[in-house]
Amino acid sequence: MGNPLSDGSPADPGGASIHTFYSASTWIEGAAVEQLRQVSRLEGVKQVAAFPDLHPGTYGPVGSAILSTRLYPHLVGTDIGCGMSLFVLDVPVRKLRLDKAAEKLRALEGVWDGDASARLEAAGLAPDLQPDALGTIGGGNHFCELQGVEAIDDREALAAGLTRDSALLLVHSGSRSLGAAVFNTVQEAGRGFDGTCEKSLAYLKAHDDARVWAALNRAIIAERAATALRTRCRLICDAPHNLIELRGDAFLHRKGAAKADMPLVPLAGSRDTPSFLLRPLPGRNEALSTLSHGSGRKYDRKSMAGRVGQTRSDREKLTRNASGGVVICDDRTLLIEEAPSAYKNPQQVVDDLAQAGLAVPLATLTPLVTFKKSSPEGTQRKERDRQRGDQRRRERRLRP
Repeated sequence: MGNPLSDGSPADPGGASIHTFYSASTWIEGAAVEQLRQVSRLEGVKQVAAFPDLHPGTYGPVGSAILSTRLYPHLVGTDIGCGMSLFVLDVPVRKLRLDKAAEKLRALEGVWDGDASARLEAAGLAPDLQPDALGTIGGGNHFCELQGVEAIDDREALAAGLTRDSALLLVHSGSRSLGAAVFNTVQEAGRGFDGTCEKSLAYLKAHDDARVWAALNRAIIAERAATALRTRCRLICDAPHNLIELRGDAFLHRKGAAKADMPLVPLAGSRDTPSFLLRPLPGRNEALSTLSHGSGRKYDRKSMAGRVGQTRSDREKLTRNASGGVVICDDRTLLIEEAPSAYKNPQQVVDDLAQAGLAVPLATLTPLVTFKKSSPEGTQRKERDRQRGDQRRRERRLRP
């Protein structure tokens, strides 16, 4: 479906203006458009921006930014502070063997064994604020991905420390159970809050803590991955996409839409398509200092069960991408729900953002190893497969 709304048109009589930043060739579900209209009619909403990764969400449209004089926790949802962080590794990509790197990254599963309380205190948070979950990725569309550089399109990428031989980590995760606990305190707030009431102020304090926690979580995930690969990592940029910020006398809500009032923003593809490093452009106030955070879903998780992974061989194919990269996901349901075909084309998303004058692509990043979930059974199976492969290679060498 193409662009159903004209840029800046009112959703319907009495609704706030909706500014859309996607082209006629971009897949946009009608249900997401209807959610935009519903949001535009909420009390206090002044402006809505919708981006090319727009798709329907549980409480409202994902891939949107909403400016309102009232506070609406539901427009952000449970995973407060969720975002994308991009890191560059000290080791060049040519020195990494993908299959070995994939096995090492299985160490990301499970609880982090570092000093969580000390890291929380150093970040200005309470030392007992969900320490057991810190450094863990979670489920759904979250991941840690080892990437290479496919192309550098602008010298700013070089200034950020990227070269054609760089190895990077893109981490997508949030506040885990902490964000859900914060959201549960305001479940009854479907009609929003006056931003000055006691409950609103308490929520905003907890929200801000969850946002800091989520950024720290991504940093520790990257550190765990770098340690597993026997190297170090350096942060290039961090862009949350589930958050609320105060803007003048109003609240800016972002849901699945990246905070873009910063020099660099990563945009994630699927595990079979490139990701991008973007430079946001100033001057479009209707975009509310926001960009797409990724490709955006084309099909919901439930519908993917009948589309892919019907046979074992089909599921095996989902553990590799078209460029030979490796996908670590030992949860069969998750493997199918997060199949690449569930997502839109990220190049189309980037093209739409560039055409709208919102961003310039600086670099194109190739997925090499995508870690989502590992299990002891999966690790054992991979080891058996490796041993069988070694045995077959020995037998071939011994043949006359």
